[in-house]
Amino acid sequence: MEETKIYDSAIFKEALIGDILKEVINILSERGYDPINQIVGYLISGDPGYISSYKDARKKILSINRCDIVGYLIKEYVDK
Repeated sequence: MEETKIYDSAIFKEALIGDILKEVINILSERGYDPINQIVGYLISGDPGYISSYKDARKKILSINRCDIVGYLIKEYVDK
């Protein structure tokens, strides 16, 4: 008989944020943009125009709350 497993939804949320950010970074780079400058501009201003709509990058990053992105980035920095 298998035991019930408990999963922490925060772990899945962080993984999703990381995956989406990596994908958006790759898309922005592919289009010739500096992904750091574009993402910082978006995070500071809230203007989604900083993120290209190419390959749905804008739609993908808008699926995440900006505060969650900042929290993820800070956590990643502190954990290293």
